[in-house]
Amino acid sequence: MTQYIENMEKHEAFRRVTLKAWDAYRITGLHVAADEADAWLAKLAEGDDVEPPECHV
Repeated sequence: MTQYIENMEKHEAFRRVTLKAWDAYRITGLHVAADEADAWLAKLAEGDDVEPPECHV
């Protein structure tokens, strides 16, 4: 039961963060495209310490 509650709390926290990000996007229009995020994550996986891509409209 404890694990179920922990999972539900993590799920709820993720949902709140997602809704906050969605609201920010709707207000500003700023985003990072999936291919930009994928390229950044690939560099991190290779061990490169690179800055995340900048958000844009």
